Formats: sequence, structure tokens, C-alpha cells
Amino acid sequence: MPKFAANLSFMYGEHEFMARFAAAARDGFEAVEFLFPYDHAPQLLAEQLRQHGLKQALFNAPPGNWDHGERGIAALPGREAEFRRGLLQALDYAQALDCPRIHVMAGLVPPGAEPAALMPAYLLNLRWAAEQASNQGRKICIEPINPRDMPGYLLNRQEQAWDIIRAVDHPALELQMDCYHCQIVEGDVSRKLQHAMSLGVLGHVQVAAAPSRHEPDEGELRVEHLLNLLDTLGYAGYVGCEYRPRGDTSAGLAWLRRWRDLSRATG
Repeated sequence: MPKFAANLSFMYGEHEFMARFAAAARDGFEAVEFLFPYDHAPQLLAEQLRQHGLKQALFNAPPGNWDHGERGIAALPGREAEFRRGLLQALDYAQALDCPRIHVMAGLVPPGAEPAALMPAYLLNLRWAAEQASNQGRKICIEPINPRDMPGYLLNRQEQAWDIIRAVDHPALELQMDCYHCQIVEGDVSRKLQHAMSLGVLGHVQVAAAPSRHEPDEGELRVEHLLNLLDTLGYAGYVGCEYRPRGDTSAGLAWLRRWRDLSRATG
């Protein structure tokens, strides 16, 4: 049975951030994820996890200047020193939160630049990041993101990510596969999951409805099928619920309660 992580950057917006841990625990989540932890002291976040019996599944490395539109700097030549400082900060948080995985965002392709010209810096930074993470027993993830939600993002397709992971050739570099992004860009989500598992690179999975990005109980993706497939494939990681609730977060979790009830009845 899959393990679920509530994404606290998307879910429980009816609560202030620190109260979202308790809300997720009340709804039966085993773990949480979020975009960035850096506005809060790691000790405060760790205490929320401990107090509510939660695991930290994932968070992002510093993305550059997010408020000014940056979406990662791992592939931006000339930003290597900043990237390394940020990754070391992320590893400090990962140690404090006992978090196994850090998502490293590639960044937006600069105006006039060719994506291929960014690859040498990207591969070098990922190789260095994977080595640093490995030294602390952590993993680095990369995630294809659809260009509708994030125009200009370097990494859009699953095959791109597979090729990059193959080129870096480090066991601490894994794929973060968001089924929502995959469906919007290329579809064929089931086969993409199967292939990623066959390559041994699938580190983290996320779900949301496509195309709405609401609860995964509507639209083009059948969440029950995806969860059953992950079980069949032997996926042992977390399924991150990275979606925007249509209304009250807890009320919108009927899809998850149905899944859990069915799994207990058939298990």
C-alpha cells in the first residue's frame, strides 16, 4: 500500500503554515512535503514532525530568487557557487528533519540561450550535489515540469530526465515524477512509471488531477489505477499529494479515505 505525503505548500491553506502539520496528522497522513523550509528554523520544523508523528518526505533546494521569478539555478552557468551554498544549506535542513530526498530545480532557460548550452553546468552541478547528498545518506531528485505551469523551465519530459540521470551516473540522483506534469506534457503516464521503475531511478511520485490540479478524483488520470500500478511495480517511496484543494482540504480527502478503506478490505 502506498505511503502518502501531504504537500503543505499546496494543501491546508486554511491554516497558517505551522498548524498544517497537525492538520495533516489528523487526516491520517504519515508524512509531509513542501516547497521550501528556509523561512523557518530547522529545529521548529523538526519539532512539528516529532510532535505529530510525521516523516519529512521531500523539500526543494533553494531556487534562487523565487519572488523575482527564478525557478532554480542548477543549470545556470555562472551561478555554481550560489548553487553549492544553497545545496549545503538544504543538506543541513535534511539532516535536521531526517529527510531522505531533496528536489533540485534546474531553472528557466535564459532569453536567447539554447537549452543544450546549459547542460554542461547542469550535469556538473547535479554530479556534485549527488556526491554531497550521498555522503550524508540522502538523495537528489530532478523533476520534469510542464511548460504551461512554468514556462521556460529547462526540464519538461520524462525521457529528458532519464537521459540526464544516465549521464550523471550517480546512484544518489533519482527521478521525481509528478503524474500531473507528465500527463499535461506527454501522457502515457502508466508506461512512464513502469519504465522509470525498470531503470531503477524512481525516487518520488506526486499526484494531482489533470488538467485542474485539484484533488485526484477528477479529470484525465484515474488515481486508483496509478496507486494500484505503483503497488504492482513494488514502489516503496512516498506518493506526494501536490494539488490545490477545491475547498476545505480535509473535506476533499474523500478520495484518499475511499482508497484506504478499499485497500484494508482487500489487503
